[in-house]
Amino acid sequence: MKLATFLAPDNAAPQAGEVRGEEVHAFTDGSTVLTRLADGDRTPADGISRPLSGVTLLAPVERPGAVYGIGLNYLAHAQEQGKEPPKQPIVFTMPPTSVTGPSGPIRCPEVVTRLDYEGELAVVMGAGGEIAGYAVADDVSARDLQKREPQWTRAKGFDTACPYGPWITTADEVPRPENLRLQTWVNGQPRQDARTSDLVFGVAELVAFISEAITLQPGDLILTGTPSGVGMSMEPRTFLQSGDVVRIEIETLGAIEHAVA
Repeated sequence: MKLATFLAPDNAAPQAGEVRGEEVHAFTDGSTVLTRLADGDRTPADGISRPLSGVTLLAPVERPGAVYGIGLNYLAHAQEQGKEPPKQPIVFTMPPTSVTGPSGPIRCPEVVTRLDYEGELAVVMGAGGEIAGYAVADDVSARDLQKREPQWTRAKGFDTACPYGPWITTADEVPRPENLRLQTWVNGQPRQDARTSDLVFGVAELVAFISEAITLQPGDLILTGTPSGVGMSMEPRTFLQSGDVVRIEIETLGAIEHAVA
């Protein structure tokens, strides 16, 4: 099941529903994406169907309770940074206000001059510390802040720094999350192309590691790290500019595409 939150032209309030093919079907039982994640209900939506092209997809869960990022978690990305793979996961947090929808936009703070993309597989939690599903995310990073500040909160957690979606694909439809192709384009130019099999720490390892100290709640996000090909590692270094469009696609999960404001 693909769980989505959307805004239709004939309804001022966001709605939750199920994506089937090129249509989204509204839930009529009062469900939200968050309640579906929490209770595990997979009853098909039976409400009005609309073409995806006629609605605006929003962040599936607008304000997750917590967002966790993972640093240097692709072998090739660690190598392009000239660093050894970490011995244990590098975990950092981003505030819920960093989350925005799959079409953005990303709003670069005035203090930031080196803005970068990081296409990532996002794990979405359900009840009892179980994985409920997966989505596509961009861990947008302010490289200048990241370099000069020992904590990454501002560098990776500014408002709109975490676009994700376009929906949440439930875990039963993704039997092999660690063998998915991830691709990123900027203005139509390919930048990242990797498989999640290059992860240093897999999905289950990351969930177990965080759970050793923190209770994971339904809707919480874990961004599992980015592969090689980020702008900071290009020759010459190439950072995002106003008007650039970033597209990130993960097979079976869909794509997000957002502009830099």
